[in-house]
Amino acid sequence: MRIPVHFAKRLRPLAVLLAGLLVLPASMAQNAPALRSRLAVLHETFANNQFGRPLVLESTETSSGLRGDIYAIVDFPFSMVGQGLTSIDHWCDILILHLNVKQCQTNAAGKTIALRVGRKFDQPVEDAYMLAFKYRVASNSPDYLQVLLSADQGPLSTKDYRIQVEAIPVEEKRSVIHMSYAYDYGFTARMAMQTYLLTLGREKVGFSVVDHKDGKPVFIGGVLGLLERNTMRYYLAIDVYLGAYVLAPEEQTERRIRDWYANTERYARQLHEMDQADYLDMKRKEIRREQQPG
Repeated sequence: MRIPVHFAKRLRPLAVLLAGLLVLPASMAQNAPALRSRLAVLHETFANNQFGRPLVLESTETSSGLRGDIYAIVDFPFSMVGQGLTSIDHWCDILILHLNVKQCQTNAAGKTIALRVGRKFDQPVEDAYMLAFKYRVASNSPDYLQVLLSADQGPLSTKDYRIQVEAIPVEEKRSVIHMSYAYDYGFTARMAMQTYLLTLGREKVGFSVVDHKDGKPVFIGGVLGLLERNTMRYYLAIDVYLGAYVLAPEEQTERRIRDWYANTERYARQLHEMDQADYLDMKRKEIRREQQPG
């Protein structure tokens, strides 16, 4: 469908915003046996993939929504994964690492997380869109963890954001983490995404290999490419958060932002957006803003 020029110009700023939100996730609840069964199915893919690590990324588009899943074997003991991910306050330390998240505030008593999501550069927090998530630890047993976040409404005509992170132990010092997410959308969001993919996002790709040309992989584009990029960005935020968890508190923030940038640059074809100095300056400013009283 051809989008009228005047409509496209109005949608373009909203499309960029929506592009950042597409990673805000969700999916269907599972349990420890189901996750172990899925792990067995993915055994070969963990060993042979384009990521250079035991990680599998899947993306799905339906008539009214998107869903992304990452399964990864990590070198963190299950007890540490549980300690890191079951505190609502820790989630702001994770989510703020993403380029588009401008501010994150938690309400432990009300079990809510308020995100301000905007552009991929420094901007006034008042200009960013607010997403209000409900937070729940659905399961926290010795062999299974499940954390759920859900938001009824998003920008444009997006709705029903549902974030899930679950984990199981696989060895004494290793765990499996499954992060999944989904959201639904309507006509306005669909038009905004088409505008983005025809303009600013037209050269961007995801991680799934859909073909080969001249001996080189051809990566998925379009809305699933966008979904996969943001899925990976959020997964890497969880990964580097846990990686810095054992450090002294005063060292954790700087390590997390540096490691997040370094890890995204491993997949620069998909994830590079800005220079390291610009990212670090932006995140230091946003994190200081979170720490200010009031």
